[in-house]
Amino acid sequence: MAHIDVRGLTKRYGPDTVVDDLSFTVEAGQVTGFLGPNGAGKSTTMKMILGLAAPTEGSATIGGRRYADIPVPLTEVGALLDAGAVHGGRKAYDHLLALAVSNGLPTRRVDDALARTGIEAVAGKRAGGFSLGMRQRLGIAATLLGDPQVLIFDEPVNGLDPEGIRWIRDFMRSLAGEGRAVLVSSHLMSEMAQTADHLVVIGRGRLIADTSMSEFLRDNGEGTVLVRTRDRDMFALRLTDAGADVREGLESSLVISGMTAAEIGELASYHDVTLSELTPQRPSLEDAFMQLTKDSVEYEGAVA
Repeated sequence: MAHIDVRGLTKRYGPDTVVDDLSFTVEAGQVTGFLGPNGAGKSTTMKMILGLAAPTEGSATIGGRRYADIPVPLTEVGALLDAGAVHGGRKAYDHLLALAVSNGLPTRRVDDALARTGIEAVAGKRAGGFSLGMRQRLGIAATLLGDPQVLIFDEPVNGLDPEGIRWIRDFMRSLAGEGRAVLVSSHLMSEMAQTADHLVVIGRGRLIADTSMSEFLRDNGEGTVLVRTRDRDMFALRLTDAGADVREGLESSLVISGMTAAEIGELASYHDVTLSELTPQRPSLEDAFMQLTKDSVEYEGAVA
């Protein structure tokens, strides 16, 4: 089964190392989320996998071969790096037809791709008049022309409305369900939490984590505890004095990190504070990601 194998991948531009000794594998039958702060090297890595940039060191192969060595690349890997990379004056059908003919693919694949992405109704319309969501669908249709077993998407949900985001999420899950290997980068942590089976996280070009979603959350997400009490202000001070991080939650609640629910309960008992709620909160992917990459952020805003 096809997969992506990255081994010791390094890319330098002059004195700057953008990607540094990166190694990971994208397995078939999974959606692998490719995460990292801005400037971490995600797009550069994808370009090296696709032969659009030459690595300084290391290798990237698809199904055991470099992209340049695949006779008909569209039959092995489909990639969407920029949904806007289509001539605005060309009709959707003609755009896909040109790609199919130039790659020696049967023209029936155009109709199949249009149907799979739900854009048959606009096949005769010019791409320049498409919404961002429709351009994304057209770009995805192009990746499917050769019925590849490996798919690569760079920020596919950027700028989409909730309906478009949900469609892409479900679509990627369906591709993985067919046994394909799917690599997708995204800044939307909430979407990755619902889409990815596996995570590859990089920071400043280096590998930070290569693990399943569940293991990533367990190992990196501290989690919080939701507390409600009539003595909220006083208890917040007690918690802060005990070393916890306390912030206001919804409906007069307190959201606490740095202490377990058991420790908070013991502190409340010691100070005769009655708690009406004491609920551990599962860490979100965003919380875990921010905790893991806090030392790899290139530009960090001031705390208000």
